[in-house]
Amino acid sequence: MPAGLFAFADLLTAANRRVGEQHFELCWIGLGSEPVDCAQGMRLQPQSSLAQAECSAVLIPGLWADSDAMITAALEANRGLIRALNQLPRTTQLWSYCTGVCLLAQSGRLQGERATATWWLASSMQARFPQVHWQFEQTQVSNRLNATASGVSGYLAIARMLLEQQLGSVAYREIATLMVLPRPEPATPVFRAVGLMQQTEPLLRRLHLVVERLPAQQLSVQRLADELAVSARTLARKVKSLTGLAVADQVRLIKLNQAGERLLLTADSISRISVALGYGDESSFRRTFKHVTGLTPAAYRQQYKL
Repeated sequence: MPAGLFAFADLLTAANRRVGEQHFELCWIGLGSEPVDCAQGMRLQPQSSLAQAECSAVLIPGLWADSDAMITAALEANRGLIRALNQLPRTTQLWSYCTGVCLLAQSGRLQGERATATWWLASSMQARFPQVHWQFEQTQVSNRLNATASGVSGYLAIARMLLEQQLGSVAYREIATLMVLPRPEPATPVFRAVGLMQQTEPLLRRLHLVVERLPAQQLSVQRLADELAVSARTLARKVKSLTGLAVADQVRLIKLNQAGERLLLTADSISRISVALGYGDESSFRRTFKHVTGLTPAAYRQQYKL
């Protein structure tokens, strides 16, 4: 999947321009010197082989896979690369994201370390690599000599880590603003399970849309059941079965996630957001938001907004 590699390279090039010097030196490497066939018909020519390159860090991209069987096939097909990663100097930092984390884990370089990967790999990765301290609730995990991130855009979280460490958060924000970069999603792990795009169950998708449409003060279980044309008892049972949460708790997360989006994507005041989403009492909204996220609305906006 070359797109992430190109984007990562663009970010480091932008960083070099930002500081006015070649702070980062890029090198395209492969297992050998022969061209590498990538997704979408792309072919990349390595500047050096992995064994010969004197890199302080190596970024391992994700690969196209959507099943455990495809991961098994990829690990088998990339045995040479996996062996080469294992043989790199122990001082070389190894970074990977999305399904590419499978290759890094198979190399043994994540044993005893904290790591994350794309969410649908959780069961498979835990079974394959029990010595890794998996933290799938996190979208990005950094250690001294490795970093992992989830999702096909996980390269952005790793790039942000690198740029903030090397150049500072102000420089990263300037680069992100200039390049119109997306912010990592979700802003806080507490909202990860309630994103609409991650809901595969029809009932949860319908519930999500209803909760976003209705004012917070009208979100009683009975009102929601009426909107969804089910009994309150059936709604409570199904939501508990699908999420492990009571209806009220799931609804609270959805509505507060909606508030969190407005905090990050608009300049609206906290008071205006509270009113717009149908919270009758701004102070109650502030208390609930802090109870769920651990941050006040103002602190949440300051921490996560680019």
